[in-house]
Amino acid sequence: MKIPKNAPIGVIDSGVGGLTVAKEILHFLPNETIIYIGDDARCPYGPRSVEEVKEFTMEMATALAKMGVKMLVVACNTATAVTLDMLRERFPFPVLGVIEPGARAAVLASTTGKIAVLGTVGTIKSKAYENAISAISEEVDIIPLACPEFVPLVESGQYKQMDIQPIIKRSLQPIAHLEFDTAILGCTHYPLLHDPIKEQLPVGVKIVSSAYETVRDVESTLSGLGLANISGNRNEPIFYTTGQLDGFTSIAIDWLGIENPDVRHIVLSNPGCQ
Repeated sequence: MKIPKNAPIGVIDSGVGGLTVAKEILHFLPNETIIYIGDDARCPYGPRSVEEVKEFTMEMATALAKMGVKMLVVACNTATAVTLDMLRERFPFPVLGVIEPGARAAVLASTTGKIAVLGTVGTIKSKAYENAISAISEEVDIIPLACPEFVPLVESGQYKQMDIQPIIKRSLQPIAHLEFDTAILGCTHYPLLHDPIKEQLPVGVKIVSSAYETVRDVESTLSGLGLANISGNRNEPIFYTTGQLDGFTSIAIDWLGIENPDVRHIVLSNPGCQ
């Protein structure tokens, strides 16, 4: 089956975190249309079982496949860690995750070979970043840290409030005394907490987000497969959420700078839109 070049790119996440990836796609790939699904109603994925994450991710991917996407970007680290191979086997279009690009960027950024990985419980337990980094370089020391309180701060819209600093400080306390020169934001929600995280990390630590590197992979994959949209006729992005429209819309406006984003509700247990 031939995939149309002007077909949209599908982006999925457990909630609003994947908007950090969507923002980079919209900025760096101006000819590409995106359709986004955020599973806010069942977020966060980090504490959930592997079986649940697989089920929920497959529901989002199936919904996007029915909408005719030409590529799927799994903009959720937890979902990437446990579902990437399964999704690649299931669907005829290319499926990209965010872990390998983030790992690659961190190895390039680090000069000491000591890298901290901040992620959800599920991502940290999966050791996906350790495996991805080790595949690039066996001389890297990895310091993993689960930060389960971070995603709720973003999903609730509290990420811009000053009173979250004690929560950030408490979450990062276990690695405060350790030496590392690079920290991976191993969850796409975390870039919305970039500044408060930076304030609590040792001075000089480089912070790596996988979003930009992921878009480089998107661009090279589309080009390599002859799927890049060169017509310049991009449609406005469409955003679906399984949760409340108001909360998602507010964060989309703030983070993407889109005045009136097209945000719709979707029911994934019985794929379809309301």
